[in-house]
Amino acid sequence: MSVFLKRRSKKAGLPPGTPMYLGDVAHSTEVTVFRYDPQRWTEETWSRHTEPPEVQADSILWVNLDGVHETELLERFRLAFGIHPLVMEDIVNTDQRPKMEDHGDYIYLVVKMLQLHDVEGLAEEQISIVVGHGFVLTFQEEPGDVLGSLRDRIRMGTGRLRTMDAAYLAYSILDLIVDHYFAVLEGLGEAIDIVQEEVLRSPDSQTLERIQRIRRRLLLSRKAIWPMRELAGRLERQENPLLNSVPTVYFRDIYDHTIHCIDTLEAFREISASSLEIYLTSISNRTNDVMKVLTIISTIFLPLSFIAGLYGMNFVLMPELEWPWGYPMVLGFMGITAGCMLFFFRRKGWL
Repeated sequence: MSVFLKRRSKKAGLPPGTPMYLGDVAHSTEVTVFRYDPQRWTEETWSRHTEPPEVQADSILWVNLDGVHETELLERFRLAFGIHPLVMEDIVNTDQRPKMEDHGDYIYLVVKMLQLHDVEGLAEEQISIVVGHGFVLTFQEEPGDVLGSLRDRIRMGTGRLRTMDAAYLAYSILDLIVDHYFAVLEGLGEAIDIVQEEVLRSPDSQTLERIQRIRRRLLLSRKAIWPMRELAGRLERQENPLLNSVPTVYFRDIYDHTIHCIDTLEAFREISASSLEIYLTSISNRTNDVMKVLTIISTIFLPLSFIAGLYGMNFVLMPELEWPWGYPMVLGFMGITAGCMLFFFRRKGWL
């Protein structure tokens, strides 16, 4: 399945609001629940034999679901938190474009999390965020994310996170995801530097594979990062009371970081395109050098072949065939001809 377009054709003909997971199922759904206030915090794994956790007025609830393929389980959370069926459909369909939807009682956000691995390459994962009064729900495709430092801040009570409301928690999640884009771009930049040195030094077929792999990662990153500019801009201009507790300058900071990432990404795309052009030019020059050598060799042997063919006709009335020194003379003439041609080619700078 393409990483750029998942098989949405499987949903053709289904009623609107029907959740259907389009990705690959490799694990079971895990649900972790954080509940905190300025004085204390709790962390637990939700048991599917109990009811979904309830929102309390004196604390902030953060529920994180790893794995969105169990639609029956997600339906329980949808009913418990009053989420619209179309929103749940977008949560399960993990090829959504980063966006923001204002549903009055809650805000629905879609962002793309990027992680760069040495072996697997670039991993893109959709994170859906539902922000309501006193709660934040995050839905991820699989375990493993970039939010570990945020969980540590809740556990240790550092910063102002535990003294703020759910909107600040949602902002912190977005801020970590966008900040991690820089780490991904730094890794891509290092890979581009290595490929550029290889292109200038000794390019081969593996170099072309590396260039294409980098260009593919850059396209995937662009697909994830570019729409974040629009989302961050909407957050900066939002007027929903749910987000009023977060100063506009914080969302403007996310917007500025996103623009910085986009500028860096576009620069990397230009560099990768130039690397591909340099590679193709190097291969073309190498081919031209080989063809030049072969052409010179063919040009040298052309008059020699003519002389050898002339004296290979074996006519009776060819006096040179009867000369005692005829054979050495012909070989010497052929050698002088080849030497003169080599001298001429070198003088012209063709050798």
